[in-house]
Amino acid sequence: MRLSEIKLPELTMPEITFPEMKMPELTMPELTIGDLVARVPIIQGGMGVGISLSGLASAVANEGGIGVIAAAMIGFRDNAAAKNSEAHVKALTRELRTAREKSDGILGVNIMVALTNFADMVRTSVKEGADIIFSGAGLPLDLPGYLTEGAKTKLAPIVSSGRAAKIITQKWLNKFNYMPDAFVVEGPKAGGHLGFKVEQLDDPDYRLEKLVEEVIAAVRPFEEKTGVKVPVIAAGGVYDGADIRKMLDLGAAGVQMGTRFVATLECDADPRFKQSFVDATEADVEIIKSPVGMPGRALRSKFIDAVRAGKRKPFRCPFHCVKTCDIAKSPYCIASALTNAVKGKLEHGFAFAGANVHRVKDIVSVHDLIASLKAEYIQARA
Repeated sequence: MRLSEIKLPELTMPEITFPEMKMPELTMPELTIGDLVARVPIIQGGMGVGISLSGLASAVANEGGIGVIAAAMIGFRDNAAAKNSEAHVKALTRELRTAREKSDGILGVNIMVALTNFADMVRTSVKEGADIIFSGAGLPLDLPGYLTEGAKTKLAPIVSSGRAAKIITQKWLNKFNYMPDAFVVEGPKAGGHLGFKVEQLDDPDYRLEKLVEEVIAAVRPFEEKTGVKVPVIAAGGVYDGADIRKMLDLGAAGVQMGTRFVATLECDADPRFKQSFVDATEADVEIIKSPVGMPGRALRSKFIDAVRAGKRKPFRCPFHCVKTCDIAKSPYCIASALTNAVKGKLEHGFAFAGANVHRVKDIVSVHDLIASLKAEYIQARA
């Protein structure tokens, strides 16, 4: 009998089902702010004085994040900057144009409400076509009023509570019929000046996770009323990809990071300033009383020790940079201290830094930093 003539019984295989397996995401989600779309949900914090200028901002923008130039005392390298606001206008114009020559990514400007030249810095940013303005150190209640016809600059207040977000949103809607394009929520672990009382810095009620949820809840009724989505950005103590994952899982649309970007090759500060971050230990991080009337997180230095010992007194106020600075009672000029530090003269000033600065071990490129954050983000869910 030929084999072809043999009839074999039909065999049926039982249906095998496998449990559904959720594959880990292979990349970070995008961050959308209006018609701006960042390939990675990371905003580089605007760090003055002179720490984040066109070099750092353009490098971050080229990697798909949002690069930010800090307007505070931006003209400090120009001799005339101590005497008039025009020098700062020229410096901001120069930095924005230089950054745009280096990158076609998203570029923003950080402008503190407390700056005496706040209006000039906002007008310059809008005129030069900055993609977005981040504004804190006070409530930017009149910020939309500076937008000119046809301006595409987005506006993102920096807040430390849901109450502040509610006040700003209500004011902008009533006066300008304008919804904030985004909110940055800055928690108590941030570097620099902090929008909290000293006793609140370690209070669990003010931890970033809770503040993010609070601001999202405060903004939601306005979103439902207007149909406009307002992304909330988490800032202050965000250090690695796992932190980014945590904030996005809470509902944040992205994060803002400052300290990590100081220790990069492209950061505009002096190498000695960057190295102070690498060398910092947890014990080196201190909360100081700033002349501008707010607590600040900084790295301990001989300068700070001298101030505490009563050995530093201001001879003059060369800059008149911040409205809230009490010149008569200030033990030193903070603008001078910060400009000395960014130039590497740390014995005559100090560096602001976030609570996690002691975890910084190397100075790396912006490209490598963001690549590592992406890998950590993916690993956090794997």
